[in-house]
Amino acid sequence: MSTNYDPLDLRGQERDRADKELRERLDRQNEEADMKWLMSQKRGRRMAWRFLDSAGVFRTTFAANAMQMAFAEGNRNAGLRLLGLIHAACPEQYHVMMKEHQDDASNDDGNGRNPN
Repeated sequence: MSTNYDPLDLRGQERDRADKELRERLDRQNEEADMKWLMSQKRGRRMAWRFLDSAGVFRTTFAANAMQMAFAEGNRNAGLRLLGLIHAACPEQYHVMMKEHQDDASNDDGNGRNPN
């Protein structure tokens, strides 16, 4: 594999750095736009809640077995990343999602089913 890297080409290095920063900024903007889209619909908020819940964001990951706890922390870390993205992109939708979850839980018939 050959490379065209020239350690003396400072302008080229600056262009490469600027290109990389632009790509990263566009990736962040796309990720935030995707999250806003997902959280703009009740179905998307339900999916996000299920992921956060299954990732263990809202409970302790303590386990007597260190490997089980490490696995749970890995899942929780992914959930925390999603939670952070929700708070960064559309914090108002987080509150809507929480209220919808509470409403759904209070309408639950006790068997995990919502009769509505």
